Amino acid sequence: MNASRISQEYRNGVEEFLEFARENGKPIKGAYYCPCVRCLNQIRQEVGEIRDHLFIYGIVKSYTVWTWHGEILDIPTVSTTENFEGMDDNLEEMIRDVGEENFERAHVYDTLKSDFEQPLYPGCSMFTRLSATLKLFSLKARNGWTDKSFTELLELLKEMLPEDNTLPNRNYEAKKILCPMGLEYKKIHACPNDCILYTNDFATLKVCPTCGLSRFKKKTDGSNADSPQWKRIDETFPEFGAESRNLRIGLATDGMNPYGNLSSKHSSWPVLLVIYNLPPWLCMKRKYIMLSMMISGPRQPGNDIDVYLSPLIDDLKMLWDTGVEVFDAYREEKFTMRAMLFCTINDFPAYGNLSGYSVKGHYACPICEENTSYTQLKHGQKTAYTRHRKFLVRSHPYRRLKKAFNGCQEDEIASTPRNGEEVYQRVKNINIVFGKTQKKSTEKNIWKKRSIFFNLPYWCKLNVRHCIYVMHVEKNVCDSVIGTLLNIKGKTKDEVKARQDLVDMGIRSELHPQSIGRRTYLPPACHTLSKKEEKKLL
Repeated sequence: MNASRISQEYRNGVEEFLEFARENGKPIKGAYYCPCVRCLNQIRQEVGEIRDHLFIYGIVKSYTVWTWHGEILDIPTVSTTENFEGMDDNLEEMIRDVGEENFERAHVYDTLKSDFEQPLYPGCSMFTRLSATLKLFSLKARNGWTDKSFTELLELLKEMLPEDNTLPNRNYEAKKILCPMGLEYKKIHACPNDCILYTNDFATLKVCPTCGLSRFKKKTDGSNADSPQWKRIDETFPEFGAESRNLRIGLATDGMNPYGNLSSKHSSWPVLLVIYNLPPWLCMKRKYIMLSMMISGPRQPGNDIDVYLSPLIDDLKMLWDTGVEVFDAYREEKFTMRAMLFCTINDFPAYGNLSGYSVKGHYACPICEENTSYTQLKHGQKTAYTRHRKFLVRSHPYRRLKKAFNGCQEDEIASTPRNGEEVYQRVKNINIVFGKTQKKSTEKNIWKKRSIFFNLPYWCKLNVRHCIYVMHVEKNVCDSVIGTLLNIKGKTKDEVKARQDLVDMGIRSELHPQSIGRRTYLPPACHTLSKKEEKKLL
């Protein structure tokens, strides 16, 4: 290996190595790991390619035991524990000191002992599975590695070691190995004035014995974070509100394509339930979200989604009327738990499917309904919804602006949203037969159906029944704004047809298109960026 690559000795060594690899290695499609300086036993090559690499780049000088090509190490006859004179002696003492009283489940102790005795890979005399994991975690802590970077390191080491190694390949698995070693953390309350820790003799106290300050934050008038709807439920249904353990659930659903690019038309609709009794930083965590049903597709259910939601509505009615008996582990008692649907969370098209309101066409605003202000664009062939300034307070300065908007001041006041009782009165007599093959009614109505949620006895009492997923709307608006500012082809809204519609509407005369010979010139808008400005942003 140390001889000159042009010498006969090196040539003989290469042929000897290749012959050994053919007899003992485990090729994949005729390819073996290449031990050259460039491939470093990480890339598989055919035998002829390996021969060329060894002459061109040379072999890794430290690769004296050909483990990647079938050579077996002599496993020491001494026990693994005897070889770990330093760290593993301490590990053995740690396992002994923990004591069997902390290992109430026998398999936890057995797993820990097995990891302590199991070599990192066959023939390894320096590390066990447990000691290697501890060493790596020590490096992670000293250097401040993130969980993601630590996982990537473990994945790389897993590939670099022999195939039958026992190293965990993810940060989560490594934590599971170390969990029985007592590496969990314990949260201890402290006095806000730094007087004491609520531990040992102070563990049960609720007030600091030194300064008298309460251990817990107190709710004061005006600081209650409960929403108006939460308070309304407590007032309308006092029996339900008196039991803090009764669940208030949010329902979220939207279409998704589980096949990615393999199918552009498939639409599956998961129906998720969120527990609003939990604090905001927990209720949206993945482990607290329940998948109540999956509408598998392949077509989106559209207005017929009520057919699929009927089993869930039956369960929600049962949870409201009779509840279920559950065991409270904290209080060590059984109680009857009831639940109610607090609201739904969805984007605007899904809102139409769930509520029954028609979110397309000229009257798409569920607040204004027939009073929705719209303009049918002649050139863009789209419906533009206008006069949004009526939702501003009467004293807002934007109401007086003319040129910046549609050329007129805004004096109108927006409609008041209908409450649950008013909506129910509008839809209670709507009869509809679900199904894609059924003929649709010729009667024009902005409400397409009576939503199945009105089968819930409390749904009419809720003022806020459906919530729009704001982040989804913000993303769509942001995409349109960025596409227009950067003049991205296919995404900008500032096109010839849009300028022609401005001419028909009689506004923004400085932006009207100008005909120059056979070409049409679009005057730059105030937001138009120069080439230099675009390059700076990109």
